[in-house]
Amino acid sequence: MEKTFNLTRRDDGIAILTMDVPGETMNTLKAQFGPEISEILAEIKSDSSIRGLVLISGKKDSFVAGADISMLDACKTAGDAKALSQQGHVVFNELEALTIPVVAAIHGACLGGGLELALACHQRVCSDDGKTMLGVPEVQLGLLPGGGGTQRLPRLVGITTALDMMLTGKQIRPKQALKMGLVNDVVPQTILLQTAVEMALAGKRAPKPVKKSLVNQVLEGTSFGRNIIFDQATKQVEKKTQGNYPAPAKIIDCVRQGIAKGMQKGLEVEASHFAELVVSKESEALRSIFFATTEMKKETGAEGASPRKVKKAVILGGGLMGGGIASVTTTKAKIPVRVKDISEKGLSNALAYAYKLLDKGVKRRHMTPAARDNLMALMTTTTEYKGVKDADIVVEAVFEDLALKHQMVKDIERECGEHTIFASNTSSLPISQIAEAATRPENVIGLHYFSPVEKMPLVEVIAHAKTSPETIATTVAFARKQGKTPIVVQDGAGFYVNRILALYMNEAAQLLLEGQSVEHLDKALVKFGFPVGPITLLDEVGIDVGAKISPILEKELGERFKAPAAFDKLLGDDRKGRKNGKGFYQYGASSKKAKAVDESVYGVLGIKPGTNKDAKAVAERCVVQMLNEAVRCLEDGIIASPRDGDIGAIFGIGFPPFLGGPFHYIDTLGAANLVRILEGYQSQFGNRFEPCERLKTMAQENTHFF
Repeated sequence: MEKTFNLTRRDDGIAILTMDVPGETMNTLKAQFGPEISEILAEIKSDSSIRGLVLISGKKDSFVAGADISMLDACKTAGDAKALSQQGHVVFNELEALTIPVVAAIHGACLGGGLELALACHQRVCSDDGKTMLGVPEVQLGLLPGGGGTQRLPRLVGITTALDMMLTGKQIRPKQALKMGLVNDVVPQTILLQTAVEMALAGKRAPKPVKKSLVNQVLEGTSFGRNIIFDQATKQVEKKTQGNYPAPAKIIDCVRQGIAKGMQKGLEVEASHFAELVVSKESEALRSIFFATTEMKKETGAEGASPRKVKKAVILGGGLMGGGIASVTTTKAKIPVRVKDISEKGLSNALAYAYKLLDKGVKRRHMTPAARDNLMALMTTTTEYKGVKDADIVVEAVFEDLALKHQMVKDIERECGEHTIFASNTSSLPISQIAEAATRPENVIGLHYFSPVEKMPLVEVIAHAKTSPETIATTVAFARKQGKTPIVVQDGAGFYVNRILALYMNEAAQLLLEGQSVEHLDKALVKFGFPVGPITLLDEVGIDVGAKISPILEKELGERFKAPAAFDKLLGDDRKGRKNGKGFYQYGASSKKAKAVDESVYGVLGIKPGTNKDAKAVAERCVVQMLNEAVRCLEDGIIASPRDGDIGAIFGIGFPPFLGGPFHYIDTLGAANLVRILEGYQSQFGNRFEPCERLKTMAQENTHFF
């Protein structure tokens, strides 16, 4: 059995403990390491020649990426999970209790249990490398730091900073870590070990008091002030999570109790809360998303095909989408891009868009002006087809007009190479129709981004019947390099995400016309767990865009996609949403931070808001439409698996992550239950609610997706 921890002794009395999990690219903490570490610690204690200890990773690019999450799925009961946390406490307490100085030398990812391990050391030094990141991201999996993190972190960096780290899961860069007192020093990687050894030789030092803002000094210094911090944090958390996520409140409670009653009590509370969260359905759903995305990273999207290398990309169209796609291609994928637009204005828009995003990084000091300019230099522009011959992929982001897209296909086939992929960022036109104009249809594929491109993690890769496997694999790899999570979907109107979204939005519109107020509708779905309500979303996406997509979906998929006729009235009143400052909500300088509804919209639609129905009932009516259509997409072969359907809905439209996605949620509800709800609405509102065949079969046979 290969060992994970290896102890070497130096002549100067410093021992180096190297962690290197055999056969894995990253170090993760596993339960079975406990005895091995305890044995080594006993050896260190009994050896009087050891004057100090340095902990370092044997991996080239990471310290410890966290605890091994699959351990948690092995926990059958809360008791099992509690034992895991307590075992971690025992080992870390032993490490902290060593009488010799213990220094963590950190390079690369130091996250979750990895940071908790470093916190149990007496001092920490990290490399100034871009790969070095420190954080406690457990909250993103519906958990809390269960290895003493809720106790050691606030004591080291202060309560406010620690809560901010634990409640957001954000990752801290080396310079920030030094400033907040999370590490004692930041040095180039070449001298990391040497510096750590010198720190150990210098002996234990009392940590420097953390520089806190005056407000935080005052608040954290008294129990009255601390209560204000905890109460404020609780209020903010409730507003953000709508009570749907249990972990944040438990994190606050661990810190609160630990500060008031001492470390021992704090650790007991931490272990109990951790155990309850591990077995909660919310954490189970969030972990399933984590495993699904990890699994997807290993897939090429096309069985047996390998991606070709993309060395140069061309973007057609310098609008909002084109500018966004060009920007993630240069900044994230570091691939040179040529932007082609018919007007100079479009080109300067695309450049300005990319520059603004990069400049944010400069202003926040995450990047130097020189680095920004180097990335900007990867983007060039043209109004004619110049400098495009050697493009490996062309992403088309022009208007939703089939004739125009046909022209683009012909232009590219004429101007580029025989292997150049033509990827269309269309949101509704079937790719097979776009490929009709191609002499090389095997190179034509859909690549559907969501707006705003730099923020939305999902992209749909759409294959039509003739798309070659190599084209699919190359496009998937390209999207991944841009930092996106791609799902491969088959061709069809609306693909997957817009198709399930359309019915949900239509139902919200029906409710509005029945007299539900705009605010009530939006609040009901935010409470359900969506990041924004459907009416806000319509304003953001553009009422005109919605109006354009509906007839296409109705023509291809049938009557249930018919949009309410009242929407023509909105466009007749020139209401397009945020983009022209006129929609359901008020825009412009006069509108305050919290958006107010533009009450005149009711008059335009010819309705008066009546009494609001129960929020749960409102949300249910919109959501079951989405669930039913998601299963239809699986039935039609649009998505390959329930897993892809869950990831698509969560990353594409913000389906509530704590529910695990539409298919996980259907399993929670039970297919029979969902069919009963749908049939109830069908008898009330007509056939748009008719449950699909697969759901009916599952209801009869009592089967599940997972």
